[in-house]
Amino acid sequence: MEKGSLFCALSNSELAVQVDWIKRVNIIKDVAHALAYMHHDCSPPIVHRDISTNNILLNSELEGFVADFGAARLLDPDSSNQTVIVGTLGYIAPELAYNMIVTEKCDVYSFGVVALETIGGKHPGDLLSSLNYSTSRGITLENILDKRLPYPTDSSIEKEIMRVYNVAVACILTDPKCRPTMRNVSRELSC
Repeated sequence: MEKGSLFCALSNSELAVQVDWIKRVNIIKDVAHALAYMHHDCSPPIVHRDISTNNILLNSELEGFVADFGAARLLDPDSSNQTVIVGTLGYIAPELAYNMIVTEKCDVYSFGVVALETIGGKHPGDLLSSLNYSTSRGITLENILDKRLPYPTDSSIEKEIMRVYNVAVACILTDPKCRPTMRNVSRELSC
């Protein structure tokens, strides 16, 4: 793709400032829609297993596309769906390391990490282990946004970014049963 990966765009200071707040929110929506399609509209459902900013490619219009399906898995309802761990460190759902069972919620967790990284400009790292839904409510946008971009002055953009943040926090909840589905994520981000 013309603009490379989302990781490269966020890592390059010159390109990162071209990916403004509206474009970042739209990239996150693009990924949410793609994952919702894979999880809910394909039969059997497809779990990507390696959602990361390296595997989100950007075209010349800075639209996001999910790429690299080498680790993808079709979910078989008649199988235990046990597997070996694959994916990118820092994006892998914690439960996958414990029970080795692949579900759509593994991609949901990875999506949450990608969304936080996209609005923050860098991998959320320690924030992932310390953050939970109750503590996230007191966080202001100034604390989480990529400092290379000017703070959003349009209240509608600010609300969209806060919606992305709140959805991302729900996606990285420790208990996979408490995470939303990608269909719900996609709908919430489309409001």
